[in-house]
Order: sequence, then structure tokens, then C-alpha cells
Amino acid sequence: MYRDAEVRSRRADEPQAAASQARDAYAGKLLPDAQLRLFRDTQWEFSTRTIARGGPVHELPRADIQLQDLVVRSRGVEYDLPDYLSRNRVAGLLLMKRGRIALEHYDLGTDASTRWISMSMAKSVSTTLIGAAIQDKLIGGVDDQLTRYLPELRCSSYDGVSIRHLLQMTSGVHWDDTHTDPSSERRRMLELQIAQQPGAIMKFLASQPRVSAPGSVWNYSTGETHVVGALVRAATGMWCADYLSQKIWSRIGMEQDATWWLEAPGGLEVAGSGINATLRDYARFGLFMASGGVIGNERVLPENWIVEATQPRQVGNARVDYGYMWWPVARPNGSFADGAFSARGIFGQYIYINPREQVIVAVLSSRSKPKGAEAIPDNDFFNSAVDALK
Repeated sequence: MYRDAEVRSRRADEPQAAASQARDAYAGKLLPDAQLRLFRDTQWEFSTRTIARGGPVHELPRADIQLQDLVVRSRGVEYDLPDYLSRNRVAGLLLMKRGRIALEHYDLGTDASTRWISMSMAKSVSTTLIGAAIQDKLIGGVDDQLTRYLPELRCSSYDGVSIRHLLQMTSGVHWDDTHTDPSSERRRMLELQIAQQPGAIMKFLASQPRVSAPGSVWNYSTGETHVVGALVRAATGMWCADYLSQKIWSRIGMEQDATWWLEAPGGLEVAGSGINATLRDYARFGLFMASGGVIGNERVLPENWIVEATQPRQVGNARVDYGYMWWPVARPNGSFADGAFSARGIFGQYIYINPREQVIVAVLSSRSKPKGAEAIPDNDFFNSAVDALK
């Protein structure tokens, strides 16, 4: 029988130190050793809820030939595997071809049992739960109005916003997601996470002004994903962690329980960040996505959901390489023919999925800044890995 996910309250012994480290990390001011300890810590300053695993572990067999090195081509320069690992401060790397491990590497004090922070990879997991709820007929479809499920958003800037607008981050609601700016909405949301006050984040989101018509402008917003979490809760009657466990995590052979940050003890998950899981289990989630959203003989996600959720789209007059909080990944020639896409998070967290070539890459990193600190662009590494595994 499925059991309710365990809820753990934040530690009471050193809350101020943890809060300070969280702020410093988002500001890009945390020293390397302290940051590593923080990223390996499954609690941070926040309460968490367990994402329960279940059933036998889905073993990941090793390929007969292990990849020892590869040429990484980026911006006219050739690098090697040690360059990517060291220059991009990679703590864990796993490459799979046709479900078999071709390379698995741990560094910076991590190993196969280390649970590492997802950052915004959680966004892609959260929107996948919307697909599951549509398949379960708990949500009518992506063109439903948000207020059908979240009536508390009536008369706010989210009134008139569809689920599709929310998933594409085109609600038109004002948001600045700059992690390093203490006055940004993302940093103000972090302070609300640290304060651990139930319902405070949704109230903050509902107070934001509308700056453009729904569907007309793309604007990256972690706040949008918190609304996704509230939508999952309202439509299914379950917490995100519980619904994820019931529909996917407990059924695809995960090695470990995972955890998910909460806005407050017993409250909503911070759906835009804060899943803590192992490298292999992140890769197993990638395998689930590569399967088309099917587990055994059961379709968990609607047919064609993954294609719709992971492709570039036109927003206004611009093409946006962003789906339902998944990032399409082009080949070096600019083609999206492989249907490749990734979940990604600040400081260098990735799950890359290439359905045509049957390649999965999971990356865990501890870079010096939330964005832009990589020496070698990760998409260039993924494309080089695809070439090396052919």
C-alpha cells in the first residue's frame, strides 16, 4: 500500500547559519567547501517531505565498453573529459546509451549514495505531474483556466491565465528571477522559504502585477512553478511529493527515497527547486521520460505529452527554446530533429535526454555562481557525448 510521505521539520540547532549560507549561495558568494556541504545536505534551512521509492531496484547495467574519455567540441576548441569535469566543477556524471551505463564518475566527496540538490530540475518534474493529472482526468487539459482549480487566484494577475500559459511561463505576471540580486522577486521568495510561513509564497505571487497579456511574452519565473505545485495539490488532493511517488518514483526502480523542500512544515512543496536525489535516480527519471511516459503497460503521461512539453515554440514574434519547463537541446547544426531536451538547474544540474540516440546524461555540479560560471557549455558536452556514444 502507498504510504503518506514523511514530513520532517527543519533542524533547530543552526537555522541562522543555514539561512546565511542559502543567501550566500544564491548570491554566488559561498566558498567552495561550504557550498559542497550545502549541496550534499538534504535539509538546508527548509522542511522537507519524502518522495518514497518502492518495489525492486531497476538495476542499471554497465555497457561492455566503458567510455574513458571523449572529445568535447565547443566554440571552435577541443576539450577532453578532465577539462569538463574540473573546469565545470562537476561532482557527479553519468552517461547512458540504450539503458546501459557507459560512464559513471563521482568527485568532490560524492558517491553513488549521495543525495544532491536538483535546483530547477525540479521544475521539469513538477510540470510532468500536470501531465499525469491530465492522464488521470483530474485536470481537463492545458487550456483550462487556472482559477478553475485555484479560485484563490481570482481577481489577481493570474485571473485569465491558462494552465498552458503557466507551464510555458507566459502568464504575463511580473517576475525577476535574478538570483544574485537581493531585491529580485526570486530572492524575496527565498526569504519566504527561509521564514517557513504556510501560504506566504502564494500570497506574494498573487500580489504581483500583470505586465503583459497572457501568452504574449516569455519570462523565466520560479514563481510560476510554485503555482504549478499548488495546482497539483488542488487537482489531485495530494502533495507533489506524494503524487510523484505514487505515479512515478515508487514504480521505476529508484534506489533511494528522495526529499523535496517545503514552504513550511506540512505545507506546499517549493515546486521550482529542492528535490534531493542520487545521480542514478535522476538518470532513472530520464529513462522514464525517454520511454514516452509509459511504465510497464500503463501510460502515465498523455500520448504526445513529452513531445509537446519539450519542443521550442513561438511566443509573440519570437521563437523560445523552452517547453513546459523543459529545455529543448539543438544539435551543433541547430537541428532539433533528435527531439533532445533537458531539465536543468542553477550551479550546473542537468538531466539530458536524447530519445533518437537513446542517450541519457545526468550531471551534478557545484559551480561558483548560479548561472554563467561554466567554462564549457553543457549543451556542447551533451552533443559531444552523443557523438562519442554512436
